[in-house]
Amino acid sequence: MKIIQFIFIVCLHFIYTNVNAQYKTITVAKDQQADFTSIQEAINSLRDLGPDQALILVKNGVYHEKIRIPSWKHKITIKGEDSEKTIITNNDFSGKIDDLTNQKMTTYTSYTFLVEADDIQLENLTIQNESCNQGQAVALHVEGDKFVAKNIRLLGCQDTLYTATNRSRQYYQNCYIEGTTDFIFGEAIAVFENCIIKSLANSYITAAATHQEREFGYVFFNCSLIAEDNVTKVYLGRPWRPFAKTVFIHTEMGKHILPIGWNEWKGDAMFPDKEKTAYYAEYKSKGLGNNPQKRANWSHQLTEKEIQKYTIENIFNGWNPKQN
Repeated sequence: MKIIQFIFIVCLHFIYTNVNAQYKTITVAKDQQADFTSIQEAINSLRDLGPDQALILVKNGVYHEKIRIPSWKHKITIKGEDSEKTIITNNDFSGKIDDLTNQKMTTYTSYTFLVEADDIQLENLTIQNESCNQGQAVALHVEGDKFVAKNIRLLGCQDTLYTATNRSRQYYQNCYIEGTTDFIFGEAIAVFENCIIKSLANSYITAAATHQEREFGYVFFNCSLIAEDNVTKVYLGRPWRPFAKTVFIHTEMGKHILPIGWNEWKGDAMFPDKEKTAYYAEYKSKGLGNNPQKRANWSHQLTEKEIQKYTIENIFNGWNPKQN
């Protein structure tokens, strides 16, 4: 009898656990034919530290919002209906007076979309910061670990994408990212695969700030570097901090990429001579912007042996976002 009771209890536990592990699906639409008309309201409605993934489906429309996913709202997928028609936009910038605090915003508070939580996935969305040439203006700011972006369009000018925090691992697949200066920057370990990176001005694409103990920083696989027609002098990157790491693998580079490729960021009094610790490299770059013989003498062309370590799981220390 006790054995039967035990089996019954185990079965109830199994059923209860699996019911609570299922996705919760919420819809957002501007026309009110959904659970919410605001993406932030949909995020806020989710249970704090929920037991499993929640799915927020966002219908086409322009959402004028400043969105934050706090650390206690984890395991969320936000999926738009169409990446070019599901648009989240704002226009804050560094130096702008915040209406709520009456204080000047900084780069770190200028975001349109802030992700502080772990296990967040964004799909089929445009995230835009409309501010241009007014100062640093972040479209997407990510601090959480195990972040995934698929088919996302990131639009901005200076500092479009902030890959923040040393603890963060971020994966961008089939994304479009545009900007002017340092428009991909930060401390995180970030992989960009099959992405289009568009320069809107003669400036710098990346500004990594990789921590010294990290073997990897930014890694670009099979990406395409393009530019506006009047843009002719673009650097692949410059080190925001010492020990910055950026590697381009099998990347198509347009003629706008300067032959020297990399810039050492001279004139930083606090962190001089950053080229002595930065690790900037390429492997089989393609296109008119590929000039291995003319690259900065402190950069690298990876050997066949060195390229072997550049796998998704190795870069992310065991995490493989493709298996999610």
